[in-house]
Amino acid sequence: MNTSTASIAAENTVDVRNLRVAFTGSPDGPDAVVRGVDLTLVPGRCLALVGESGSGKSVTARALVGLTGGRVAVDRLVINGQDLTDLVDRGPRGGTRAVERAWRRVRGAQVGTVLQDALGSLDPLRAIGPEVADAARLAGRGIDLPALLTSVGLEPADAARRPGELSGGMRQRALIAAALAADPPVVVADEPTTALDTTRQAVVLDLLRARVEAGGTLLFITHDLAAARRVADDVAIMDSGRIVETGAIGQILANPVSDEGRRLIASVPWERPRGERLLVAQVPTAPAGPSTVEHGGVERAAALEGAGLTVRYRGAKEPSVREASLHVAAGETLGLVGESGSGKSTLLRALATLIPSETGTVCLNGEPFSALPERRRRERRARMAMIVQDPLGSFEPRWNVNKILTDALPRGSRPETGVSAEDRVGQLLESVHLPASMATAKPVELSGGQRQRVAIARALAVNPEVLLCDEPVSALDASVQARVLDLLDELQRERGLAIVLVSHDLGVIRHSSDRIAVMENGRIVETGETESVLASPLRGVPV
Repeated sequence: MNTSTASIAAENTVDVRNLRVAFTGSPDGPDAVVRGVDLTLVPGRCLALVGESGSGKSVTARALVGLTGGRVAVDRLVINGQDLTDLVDRGPRGGTRAVERAWRRVRGAQVGTVLQDALGSLDPLRAIGPEVADAARLAGRGIDLPALLTSVGLEPADAARRPGELSGGMRQRALIAAALAADPPVVVADEPTTALDTTRQAVVLDLLRARVEAGGTLLFITHDLAAARRVADDVAIMDSGRIVETGAIGQILANPVSDEGRRLIASVPWERPRGERLLVAQVPTAPAGPSTVEHGGVERAAALEGAGLTVRYRGAKEPSVREASLHVAAGETLGLVGESGSGKSTLLRALATLIPSETGTVCLNGEPFSALPERRRRERRARMAMIVQDPLGSFEPRWNVNKILTDALPRGSRPETGVSAEDRVGQLLESVHLPASMATAKPVELSGGQRQRVAIARALAVNPEVLLCDEPVSALDASVQARVLDLLDELQRERGLAIVLVSHDLGVIRHSSDRIAVMENGRIVETGETESVLASPLRGVPV
Protein backbone atom coordinates (compact mmCIF):
# COMPACT_ATOMS: atom_id res chain seq x y z
CA MET A 1 0.00 0.00 0.00
CA ASN A 2 1.46 3.40 -0.95
CA THR A 3 1.77 6.33 1.50
CA SER A 4 -1.18 8.34 0.16
CA THR A 5 -3.52 5.35 0.35
CA ALA A 6 -2.33 4.52 3.86
CA SER A 7 -3.06 8.04 5.10
CA ILE A 8 -6.55 7.92 3.64
CA ALA A 9 -7.21 4.52 5.21
CA ALA A 10 -6.12 5.83 8.61
CA GLU A 11 -8.87 8.47 8.49
CA ASN A 12 -11.62 6.62 6.65
CA THR A 13 -12.99 3.13 7.14
CA VAL A 14 -14.11 2.93 3.49
CA ASP A 15 -12.72 5.02 0.66
CA VAL A 16 -13.99 4.53 -2.90
CA ARG A 17 -12.98 6.53 -5.95
CA ASN A 18 -14.48 6.44 -9.45
CA LEU A 19 -16.45 3.20 -9.13
CA ARG A 20 -17.96 2.00 -12.42
CA VAL A 21 -20.06 -1.10 -13.08
CA ALA A 22 -21.58 -2.59 -16.25
CA PHE A 23 -23.42 -5.84 -16.95
CA THR A 24 -22.93 -5.59 -20.72
CA GLY A 25 -19.96 -3.97 -22.39
CA SER A 26 -17.28 -2.01 -20.61
CA PRO A 27 -17.75 -0.27 -17.23
CA ASP A 28 -16.43 2.83 -18.96
CA GLY A 29 -18.90 2.48 -21.82
CA PRO A 30 -22.44 3.79 -22.42
CA ASP A 31 -24.07 0.71 -20.84
CA ALA A 32 -22.58 1.30 -17.38
CA VAL A 33 -25.14 1.21 -14.55
CA VAL A 34 -22.82 2.83 -12.00
CA ARG A 35 -20.83 5.79 -13.28
CA GLY A 36 -17.96 7.40 -11.40
CA VAL A 37 -19.20 6.98 -7.82
CA ASP A 38 -17.05 8.34 -4.98
CA LEU A 39 -17.86 7.33 -1.40
CA THR A 40 -16.16 8.11 1.90
CA LEU A 41 -17.41 6.27 5.00
CA VAL A 42 -15.96 7.18 8.38
CA PRO A 43 -16.22 5.55 11.81
CA GLY A 44 -19.08 6.78 13.94
CA ARG A 45 -21.21 7.98 11.01
CA CYS A 46 -23.89 6.51 8.76
CA LEU A 47 -24.28 7.41 5.10
CA ALA A 48 -27.70 6.75 3.57
CA LEU A 49 -27.66 6.02 -0.16
CA VAL A 50 -31.07 6.78 -1.68
CA GLY A 51 -32.52 7.06 -5.15
CA GLU A 52 -35.09 5.56 -7.48
CA SER A 53 -35.23 1.85 -8.21
CA GLY A 54 -32.61 1.08 -10.84
CA SER A 55 -30.50 4.13 -9.99
CA GLY A 56 -27.55 1.89 -9.02
CA LYS A 57 -27.79 1.79 -5.21
CA SER A 58 -27.75 -1.99 -4.77
CA VAL A 59 -25.15 -2.51 -7.49
CA THR A 60 -22.89 -0.02 -5.71
CA ALA A 61 -23.30 -1.91 -2.44
CA ARG A 62 -22.53 -5.28 -4.02
CA ALA A 63 -19.47 -3.89 -5.79
CA LEU A 64 -17.92 -2.98 -2.43
CA VAL A 65 -17.84 -6.67 -1.45
CA GLY A 66 -17.24 -8.26 -4.87
CA LEU A 67 -20.79 -9.53 -5.48
CA THR A 68 -22.08 -7.64 -8.50
CA GLY A 69 -21.79 -10.39 -11.11
CA GLY A 70 -20.87 -7.66 -13.59
CA ARG A 71 -17.76 -5.91 -14.84
CA VAL A 72 -16.38 -3.55 -12.21
CA ALA A 73 -13.64 -0.93 -12.36
CA VAL A 74 -12.43 1.44 -9.64
CA ASP A 75 -9.53 3.81 -9.18
CA ARG A 76 -9.29 3.05 -5.48
CA LEU A 77 -11.08 0.81 -2.96
CA VAL A 78 -9.75 0.77 0.61
CA ILE A 79 -11.66 -0.91 3.46
CA ASN A 80 -10.34 -0.91 7.03
CA GLY A 81 -6.81 -0.19 5.87
CA GLN A 82 -6.82 -2.93 3.21
CA ASP A 83 -6.25 -1.88 -0.38
CA LEU A 84 -8.70 -4.03 -2.36
CA THR A 85 -8.37 -2.18 -5.67
CA ASP A 86 -6.65 -5.10 -7.37
CA LEU A 87 -9.46 -7.47 -6.41
CA VAL A 88 -12.12 -5.46 -8.19
CA ASP A 89 -11.52 -5.45 -11.94
CA ARG A 90 -12.10 -9.15 -12.57
CA GLY A 91 -14.97 -9.25 -15.02
CA PRO A 92 -18.35 -10.98 -14.64
CA ARG A 93 -16.98 -14.27 -13.26
CA GLY A 94 -15.18 -12.71 -10.32
CA GLY A 95 -11.64 -13.81 -11.22
CA THR A 96 -9.61 -16.67 -9.77
CA ARG A 97 -10.32 -18.83 -6.73
CA ALA A 98 -7.61 -16.93 -4.90
CA VAL A 99 -9.44 -13.68 -5.55
CA GLU A 100 -12.69 -15.16 -4.29
CA ARG A 101 -10.96 -16.43 -1.14
CA ALA A 102 -9.61 -12.94 -0.57
CA TRP A 103 -13.12 -11.49 -0.85
CA ARG A 104 -14.44 -14.06 1.62
CA ARG A 105 -11.89 -12.86 4.17
CA VAL A 106 -13.35 -9.37 3.75
CA ARG A 107 -17.03 -10.36 3.90
CA GLY A 108 -18.29 -11.10 7.36
CA ALA A 109 -15.15 -10.29 9.34
CA GLN A 110 -14.51 -6.82 7.83
CA VAL A 111 -17.81 -5.97 6.17
CA GLY A 112 -21.20 -7.34 7.21
CA THR A 113 -23.72 -7.31 4.38
CA VAL A 114 -27.52 -7.35 4.42
CA LEU A 115 -28.75 -7.87 0.87
CA GLN A 116 -32.25 -7.62 -0.58
CA ASP A 117 -34.50 -10.65 -1.16
CA ALA A 118 -34.30 -12.34 2.22
CA LEU A 119 -35.93 -15.55 1.00
CA GLY A 120 -33.40 -15.98 -1.81
CA SER A 121 -30.45 -15.19 0.47
CA LEU A 122 -31.17 -17.94 3.00
CA ASP A 123 -30.79 -21.69 2.47
CA PRO A 124 -34.38 -22.98 2.34
CA LEU A 125 -33.36 -26.40 3.66
CA ARG A 126 -31.40 -25.17 6.64
CA ALA A 127 -32.48 -23.77 10.01
CA ILE A 128 -31.57 -20.12 10.46
CA GLY A 129 -29.60 -20.72 13.68
CA PRO A 130 -26.73 -22.66 12.07
CA GLU A 131 -26.71 -20.24 9.13
CA VAL A 132 -26.34 -17.21 11.40
CA ALA A 133 -23.72 -18.98 13.52
CA ASP A 134 -21.70 -19.87 10.40
CA ALA A 135 -21.19 -16.19 9.65
CA ALA A 136 -19.28 -15.84 12.94
CA ARG A 137 -17.51 -19.19 12.65
CA LEU A 138 -16.13 -18.42 9.18
CA ALA A 139 -14.73 -15.15 10.53
CA GLY A 140 -13.13 -16.94 13.47
CA ARG A 141 -15.35 -15.27 16.04
CA GLY A 142 -17.38 -16.64 18.94
CA ILE A 143 -21.10 -15.95 19.16
CA ASP A 144 -23.93 -15.81 21.69
CA LEU A 145 -26.64 -16.92 19.28
CA PRO A 146 -29.68 -16.46 21.58
CA ALA A 147 -28.55 -12.93 22.51
CA LEU A 148 -27.93 -12.03 18.87
CA LEU A 149 -31.34 -13.27 17.74
CA THR A 150 -33.01 -11.41 20.59
CA SER A 151 -31.20 -8.19 19.64
CA VAL A 152 -32.86 -8.20 16.19
CA GLY A 153 -36.30 -9.05 17.57
CA LEU A 154 -36.32 -12.83 17.07
CA GLU A 155 -36.92 -15.48 19.71
CA PRO A 156 -34.06 -17.90 20.54
CA ALA A 157 -36.44 -20.75 19.61
CA ASP A 158 -36.58 -19.35 16.05
CA ALA A 159 -33.04 -20.70 15.54
CA ALA A 160 -34.53 -24.13 14.79
CA ARG A 161 -36.93 -22.85 12.11
CA ARG A 162 -36.33 -22.85 8.36
CA PRO A 163 -36.86 -19.74 6.21
CA GLY A 164 -40.13 -21.07 4.78
CA GLU A 165 -41.55 -21.22 8.30
CA LEU A 166 -40.84 -17.54 8.95
CA SER A 167 -42.64 -14.38 7.89
CA GLY A 168 -40.92 -12.01 5.48
CA GLY A 169 -39.97 -9.70 8.33
CA MET A 170 -38.53 -12.56 10.39
CA ARG A 171 -36.39 -13.70 7.45
CA GLN A 172 -35.12 -10.15 7.08
CA ARG A 173 -34.14 -10.05 10.75
CA ALA A 174 -32.31 -13.37 10.38
CA LEU A 175 -30.22 -11.83 7.59
CA ILE A 176 -29.44 -8.84 9.78
CA ALA A 177 -28.33 -11.18 12.56
CA ALA A 178 -26.00 -12.98 10.15
CA ALA A 179 -24.50 -9.66 9.01
CA LEU A 180 -23.78 -8.64 12.60
CA ALA A 181 -22.62 -12.07 13.82
CA ALA A 182 -18.88 -11.42 13.39
CA ASP A 183 -19.15 -7.87 14.80
CA PRO A 184 -17.63 -6.29 11.65
CA PRO A 185 -16.43 -2.66 11.77
CA VAL A 186 -18.35 -1.88 8.56
CA VAL A 187 -21.94 -2.85 7.75
CA VAL A 188 -23.47 -2.46 4.29
CA ALA A 189 -27.24 -2.75 4.69
CA ASP A 190 -29.31 -2.84 1.49
CA GLU A 191 -32.97 -2.21 2.39
CA PRO A 192 -32.58 -3.93 5.79
CA THR A 193 -36.02 -2.85 7.06
CA THR A 194 -38.10 -3.30 3.90
CA ALA A 195 -40.16 -6.25 5.17
CA LEU A 196 -40.40 -5.10 8.78
CA ASP A 197 -43.40 -3.66 10.58
CA THR A 198 -42.93 -0.33 12.30
CA THR A 199 -42.24 -1.86 15.73
CA ARG A 200 -39.57 -4.26 14.44
CA GLN A 201 -38.17 -1.61 12.12
CA ALA A 202 -37.59 0.64 15.13
CA VAL A 203 -35.74 -2.18 16.92
CA VAL A 204 -33.43 -2.78 13.95
CA LEU A 205 -32.83 0.91 13.25
CA ASP A 206 -32.01 1.55 16.90
CA LEU A 207 -29.61 -1.41 16.84
CA LEU A 208 -27.86 -0.13 13.73
CA ARG A 209 -27.72 3.38 15.10
CA ALA A 210 -26.22 2.12 18.37
CA ARG A 211 -23.42 0.42 16.39
CA VAL A 212 -22.69 3.72 14.63
CA GLU A 213 -22.61 5.65 17.91
CA ALA A 214 -20.22 3.04 19.30
CA GLY A 215 -17.80 3.85 16.46
CA GLY A 216 -19.01 1.54 13.70
CA THR A 217 -19.43 2.48 10.05
CA LEU A 218 -22.73 2.01 8.22
CA LEU A 219 -23.73 2.34 4.57
CA PHE A 220 -27.54 2.32 4.69
CA ILE A 221 -29.27 1.82 1.35
CA THR A 222 -32.96 2.55 1.43
CA HIS A 223 -35.96 3.97 -0.38
CA ASP A 224 -37.55 4.85 2.99
CA LEU A 225 -36.66 8.46 3.74
CA ALA A 226 -38.18 8.24 7.23
CA ALA A 227 -35.86 5.32 8.05
CA ALA A 228 -32.92 7.22 6.57
CA ARG A 229 -33.73 10.25 8.71
CA ARG A 230 -33.77 8.07 11.83
CA VAL A 231 -30.43 6.28 11.37
CA ALA A 232 -28.23 8.37 9.03
CA ASP A 233 -25.95 11.35 9.53
CA ASP A 234 -25.39 12.03 5.84
CA VAL A 235 -27.22 11.19 2.63
CA ALA A 236 -26.16 10.68 -1.00
CA ILE A 237 -28.80 10.72 -3.74
CA MET A 238 -28.23 8.55 -6.81
CA ASP A 239 -29.77 9.04 -10.24
CA SER A 240 -28.92 7.03 -13.38
CA GLY A 241 -25.80 5.53 -11.80
CA ARG A 242 -24.36 8.80 -10.52
CA ILE A 243 -24.41 10.57 -7.16
CA VAL A 244 -26.16 13.87 -7.87
CA GLU A 245 -26.34 15.33 -4.36
CA THR A 246 -24.74 14.68 -0.98
CA GLY A 247 -24.68 16.34 2.42
CA ALA A 248 -26.04 16.29 5.95
CA ILE A 249 -29.36 14.45 5.95
CA GLY A 250 -31.34 17.15 7.72
CA GLN A 251 -30.22 19.78 5.23
CA ILE A 252 -30.87 17.60 2.15
CA LEU A 253 -34.35 16.49 3.24
CA ALA A 254 -35.33 20.04 4.16
CA ASN A 255 -33.97 21.71 1.05
CA PRO A 256 -32.82 19.38 -1.76
CA VAL A 257 -31.14 21.15 -4.66
CA SER A 258 -31.18 18.35 -7.25
CA ASP A 259 -34.22 17.51 -9.35
CA GLU A 260 -34.05 13.90 -8.18
CA GLY A 261 -33.93 14.93 -4.53
CA ARG A 262 -36.98 17.17 -4.89
CA ARG A 263 -38.87 14.42 -6.74
CA LEU A 264 -38.13 11.79 -4.10
CA ILE A 265 -39.18 13.95 -1.17
CA ALA A 266 -42.36 15.18 -2.88
CA SER A 267 -43.47 11.56 -3.50
CA VAL A 268 -43.51 10.36 0.13
CA PRO A 269 -47.06 9.69 1.42
CA TRP A 270 -46.40 11.36 4.79
CA GLU A 271 -49.73 12.80 5.98
CA ARG A 272 -51.23 12.37 2.50
CA PRO A 273 -54.87 11.31 3.03
CA ARG A 274 -56.95 8.80 1.11
CA GLY A 275 -57.81 9.96 -2.40
CA GLU A 276 -55.07 12.58 -2.83
CA ARG A 277 -52.74 11.89 -5.71
CA LEU A 278 -49.09 11.51 -4.78
CA LEU A 279 -47.73 12.51 -8.18
CA VAL A 280 -49.38 15.90 -8.51
CA ALA A 281 -47.67 16.53 -11.84
CA GLN A 282 -49.90 13.93 -13.47
CA VAL A 283 -53.32 14.79 -14.90
CA PRO A 284 -55.74 15.21 -11.96
CA THR A 285 -58.52 12.67 -11.64
CA ALA A 286 -61.50 12.22 -9.37
CA PRO A 287 -60.48 11.26 -5.84
CA ALA A 288 -60.32 7.65 -4.82
CA GLY A 289 -61.24 6.31 -1.45
CA PRO A 290 -64.51 6.52 0.43
CA SER A 291 -66.37 8.01 -2.55
CA THR A 292 -66.01 4.67 -4.36
CA VAL A 293 -67.78 2.78 -1.57
CA GLU A 294 -71.31 3.32 -0.34
CA HIS A 295 -71.32 4.58 3.24
CA GLY A 296 -73.91 6.23 5.42
CA GLY A 297 -75.13 2.90 6.76
CA VAL A 298 -75.49 1.30 3.32
CA GLU A 299 -72.89 -1.43 2.95
CA ARG A 300 -72.22 -2.97 -0.42
CA ALA A 301 -72.09 -6.72 -0.88
CA ALA A 302 -68.68 -8.19 -0.28
CA ALA A 303 -66.58 -9.03 -3.33
CA LEU A 304 -64.43 -11.17 -1.02
CA GLU A 305 -65.34 -12.57 2.36
CA GLY A 306 -63.44 -14.81 4.75
CA ALA A 307 -65.31 -16.21 7.76
CA GLY A 308 -63.78 -17.97 10.77
CA LEU A 309 -60.50 -18.87 9.06
CA THR A 310 -57.98 -20.87 11.10
CA VAL A 311 -54.63 -21.89 9.59
CA ARG A 312 -52.01 -24.13 11.18
CA TYR A 313 -48.75 -24.99 9.46
CA ARG A 314 -47.68 -28.62 9.47
CA GLY A 315 -46.04 -29.57 12.74
CA ALA A 316 -46.89 -26.28 14.46
CA LYS A 317 -48.40 -26.45 17.94
CA GLU A 318 -50.35 -23.21 17.58
CA PRO A 319 -52.29 -21.82 14.60
CA SER A 320 -50.80 -18.94 12.65
CA VAL A 321 -54.30 -17.57 12.00
CA ARG A 322 -57.14 -17.98 14.50
CA GLU A 323 -60.82 -17.68 13.51
CA ALA A 324 -60.22 -14.60 11.36
CA SER A 325 -63.14 -12.96 9.56
CA LEU A 326 -63.06 -10.03 7.16
CA HIS A 327 -64.76 -8.71 4.05
CA VAL A 328 -64.02 -6.18 1.33
CA ALA A 329 -66.41 -4.69 -1.22
CA ALA A 330 -65.90 -3.81 -4.86
CA GLY A 331 -64.19 -0.42 -5.10
CA GLU A 332 -62.93 -0.64 -1.52
CA THR A 333 -59.47 -1.13 -0.02
CA LEU A 334 -59.08 -2.92 3.30
CA GLY A 335 -55.72 -2.36 4.98
CA LEU A 336 -54.43 -5.36 6.95
CA VAL A 337 -51.86 -4.37 9.57
CA GLY A 338 -50.04 -5.96 12.50
CA GLU A 339 -46.59 -6.88 13.73
CA SER A 340 -44.30 -9.12 11.71
CA GLY A 341 -45.42 -12.70 12.38
CA SER A 342 -48.96 -11.69 13.38
CA GLY A 343 -50.43 -13.75 10.52
CA LYS A 344 -51.10 -11.12 7.84
CA SER A 345 -49.44 -12.92 4.93
CA THR A 346 -50.79 -16.29 6.03
CA LEU A 347 -54.34 -14.92 6.12
CA LEU A 348 -53.88 -13.44 2.66
CA ARG A 349 -52.76 -16.83 1.31
CA ALA A 350 -55.72 -18.50 2.99
CA LEU A 351 -58.10 -16.03 1.32
CA ALA A 352 -56.54 -16.99 -2.01
CA THR A 353 -56.90 -20.71 -1.03
CA LEU A 354 -53.18 -21.16 -1.67
CA ILE A 355 -52.94 -22.89 1.70
CA PRO A 356 -55.64 -24.99 3.42
CA SER A 357 -57.68 -23.74 6.38
CA GLU A 358 -58.60 -25.94 9.33
CA THR A 359 -61.85 -24.05 9.73
CA GLY A 360 -63.77 -21.32 7.96
CA THR A 361 -64.86 -20.43 4.45
CA VAL A 362 -63.97 -18.03 1.64
CA CYS A 363 -66.62 -16.59 -0.70
CA LEU A 364 -66.23 -14.60 -3.93
CA ASN A 365 -69.12 -12.27 -4.76
CA GLY A 366 -71.35 -14.14 -2.33
CA GLU A 367 -70.62 -17.54 -3.88
CA PRO A 368 -68.63 -20.36 -2.20
CA PHE A 369 -65.00 -20.49 -3.25
CA SER A 370 -62.91 -22.39 -0.69
CA ALA A 371 -65.57 -25.12 -0.44
CA LEU A 372 -65.34 -25.93 -4.14
CA PRO A 373 -63.12 -28.72 -5.53
CA GLU A 374 -59.88 -27.37 -6.95
CA ARG A 375 -61.02 -28.07 -10.51
CA ARG A 376 -63.96 -25.71 -10.10
CA ARG A 377 -61.93 -23.16 -8.15
CA ARG A 378 -59.42 -23.05 -10.99
CA GLU A 379 -62.13 -21.76 -13.34
CA ARG A 380 -62.72 -18.79 -11.03
CA ARG A 381 -59.15 -18.01 -10.00
CA ALA A 382 -58.77 -15.33 -12.66
CA ARG A 383 -61.22 -13.24 -10.63
CA MET A 384 -58.62 -12.93 -7.86
CA ALA A 385 -54.89 -12.16 -8.12
CA MET A 386 -52.14 -11.82 -5.57
CA ILE A 387 -48.99 -9.72 -5.30
CA VAL A 388 -46.55 -11.56 -3.01
CA GLN A 389 -43.54 -10.65 -0.91
CA ASP A 390 -40.08 -11.64 -2.17
CA PRO A 391 -40.84 -11.21 -5.89
CA LEU A 392 -37.54 -12.79 -6.96
CA GLY A 393 -38.46 -16.07 -5.29
CA SER A 394 -41.83 -16.10 -7.08
CA PHE A 395 -40.37 -15.93 -10.60
CA GLU A 396 -39.01 -18.73 -12.77
CA PRO A 397 -35.37 -17.56 -12.96
CA ARG A 398 -34.84 -18.92 -16.48
CA TRP A 399 -37.71 -16.86 -17.94
CA ASN A 400 -37.45 -13.28 -19.08
CA VAL A 401 -40.08 -10.69 -18.20
CA ASN A 402 -41.97 -11.25 -21.45
CA LYS A 403 -42.33 -14.96 -20.70
CA ILE A 404 -43.35 -14.29 -17.07
CA LEU A 405 -46.13 -11.93 -18.13
CA THR A 406 -47.22 -13.95 -21.16
CA ASP A 407 -47.58 -17.05 -19.02
CA ALA A 408 -49.90 -15.12 -16.68
CA LEU A 409 -52.22 -13.94 -19.48
CA PRO A 410 -55.50 -15.72 -20.24
CA ARG A 411 -55.02 -18.07 -23.17
CA GLY A 412 -55.25 -16.29 -26.52
CA SER A 413 -56.28 -12.70 -27.18
CA ARG A 414 -58.90 -11.17 -24.94
CA PRO A 415 -62.08 -11.21 -27.05
CA GLU A 416 -63.46 -8.00 -25.61
CA THR A 417 -60.40 -5.99 -26.65
CA GLY A 418 -58.74 -8.00 -29.41
CA VAL A 419 -55.35 -7.18 -27.92
CA SER A 420 -52.57 -9.64 -28.71
CA ALA A 421 -50.38 -11.14 -26.02
CA GLU A 422 -47.40 -9.10 -27.21
CA ASP A 423 -49.32 -5.83 -27.06
CA ARG A 424 -50.81 -6.77 -23.69
CA VAL A 425 -47.32 -7.34 -22.24
CA GLY A 426 -46.34 -3.89 -23.47
CA GLN A 427 -49.44 -2.39 -21.85
CA LEU A 428 -48.73 -4.13 -18.56
CA LEU A 429 -45.14 -2.90 -18.48
CA GLU A 430 -46.29 0.63 -19.27
CA SER A 431 -48.94 0.46 -16.53
CA VAL A 432 -46.25 -0.13 -13.89
CA HIS A 433 -43.87 2.39 -15.46
CA LEU A 434 -41.35 0.00 -16.97
CA PRO A 435 -39.99 0.43 -20.51
CA ALA A 436 -40.87 -2.08 -23.21
CA SER A 437 -37.19 -2.99 -23.43
CA MET A 438 -37.48 -4.55 -19.98
CA ALA A 439 -39.36 -7.48 -21.54
CA THR A 440 -36.09 -9.18 -22.50
CA ALA A 441 -34.55 -8.98 -19.01
CA LYS A 442 -34.44 -11.88 -16.57
CA PRO A 443 -35.39 -11.39 -12.90
CA VAL A 444 -31.81 -11.49 -11.62
CA GLU A 445 -30.95 -8.58 -13.93
CA LEU A 446 -33.61 -6.32 -12.38
CA SER A 447 -33.40 -4.15 -9.30
CA GLY A 448 -35.59 -4.96 -6.32
CA GLY A 449 -38.08 -2.25 -7.24
CA GLN A 450 -38.20 -3.34 -10.87
CA ARG A 451 -38.91 -6.93 -9.82
CA GLN A 452 -41.72 -5.71 -7.58
CA ARG A 453 -43.30 -3.83 -10.48
CA VAL A 454 -43.10 -6.91 -12.69
CA ALA A 455 -44.88 -8.83 -9.91
CA ILE A 456 -47.63 -6.21 -9.89
CA ALA A 457 -47.92 -6.36 -13.68
CA ARG A 458 -48.23 -10.15 -13.50
CA ALA A 459 -51.06 -9.86 -11.00
CA LEU A 460 -52.91 -7.41 -13.24
CA ALA A 461 -52.53 -9.64 -16.31
CA VAL A 462 -55.82 -11.49 -15.69
CA ASN A 463 -57.86 -8.31 -15.08
CA PRO A 464 -58.87 -9.48 -11.60
CA GLU A 465 -61.89 -8.32 -9.60
CA VAL A 466 -60.09 -8.84 -6.29
CA LEU A 467 -56.44 -7.95 -5.69
CA LEU A 468 -54.59 -9.32 -2.68
CA CYS A 469 -51.49 -7.17 -2.09
CA ASP A 470 -48.78 -8.38 0.31
CA GLU A 471 -46.39 -5.46 0.82
CA PRO A 472 -46.72 -4.40 -2.85
CA VAL A 473 -44.60 -1.26 -2.47
CA SER A 474 -42.22 -2.30 0.31
CA ALA A 475 -39.27 -2.66 -2.07
CA LEU A 476 -39.96 0.53 -4.01
CA ASP A 477 -38.34 3.91 -3.68
CA ALA A 478 -40.56 6.88 -2.88
CA SER A 479 -41.34 8.10 -6.39
CA VAL A 480 -42.00 4.62 -7.84
CA GLN A 481 -44.05 3.78 -4.74
CA ALA A 482 -46.12 6.87 -5.44
CA ARG A 483 -46.69 5.80 -9.06
CA VAL A 484 -47.81 2.33 -7.98
CA LEU A 485 -50.16 3.62 -5.27
CA ASP A 486 -51.66 6.09 -7.74
CA LEU A 487 -51.92 3.24 -10.26
CA LEU A 488 -53.82 1.04 -7.79
CA ASP A 489 -56.21 3.93 -7.12
CA GLU A 490 -56.74 4.41 -10.87
CA LEU A 491 -57.37 0.71 -11.44
CA GLN A 492 -59.78 0.63 -8.54
CA ARG A 493 -61.78 3.55 -9.94
CA GLU A 494 -61.81 2.14 -13.47
CA ARG A 495 -62.57 -1.49 -12.63
CA GLY A 496 -64.17 -1.41 -9.21
CA LEU A 497 -61.35 -3.54 -7.78
CA ALA A 498 -61.67 -4.86 -4.25
CA ILE A 499 -58.22 -4.68 -2.65
CA VAL A 500 -56.80 -6.21 0.52
CA LEU A 501 -53.57 -4.36 1.25
CA VAL A 502 -50.98 -5.73 3.70
CA SER A 503 -48.37 -3.16 4.70
CA HIS A 504 -46.19 -2.26 7.66
CA ASP A 505 -46.08 1.37 6.50
CA LEU A 506 -48.82 3.39 8.19
CA GLY A 507 -48.32 6.22 5.70
CA VAL A 508 -49.17 3.83 2.87
CA ILE A 509 -52.08 2.32 4.81
CA ARG A 510 -53.58 5.70 5.64
CA HIS A 511 -53.23 6.97 2.10
CA SER A 512 -54.59 3.87 0.37
CA SER A 513 -57.14 2.23 2.70
CA ASP A 514 -60.83 2.89 3.38
CA ARG A 515 -60.91 0.55 6.38
CA ILE A 516 -58.30 -1.18 8.56
CA ALA A 517 -58.21 -4.62 10.15
CA VAL A 518 -55.60 -5.04 12.91
CA MET A 519 -54.05 -8.48 13.52
CA GLU A 520 -52.37 -9.65 16.70
CA ASN A 521 -51.18 -13.21 17.40
CA GLY A 522 -53.17 -14.57 14.47
CA ARG A 523 -56.45 -12.88 15.40
CA ILE A 524 -58.21 -9.84 13.98
CA VAL A 525 -58.59 -7.71 17.10
CA GLU A 526 -59.99 -4.50 15.60
CA THR A 527 -61.60 -3.21 12.41
CA GLY A 528 -62.90 0.20 11.45
CA GLU A 529 -62.64 3.24 9.23
CA THR A 530 -59.00 4.13 8.59
CA GLU A 531 -58.91 7.57 10.16
CA SER A 532 -60.93 6.42 13.16
CA VAL A 533 -58.64 3.47 13.94
CA LEU A 534 -55.44 5.46 13.48
CA ALA A 535 -56.72 8.39 15.54
CA SER A 536 -58.17 6.36 18.42
CA PRO A 537 -57.30 2.64 18.28
CA LEU A 538 -59.15 0.40 20.73
CA ARG A 539 -56.27 -2.08 21.11
CA GLY A 540 -53.46 -0.05 19.66
CA VAL A 541 -52.14 -0.44 16.14
CA PRO A 542 -49.20 -2.85 16.57
CA VAL A 543 -47.35 -2.05 13.39
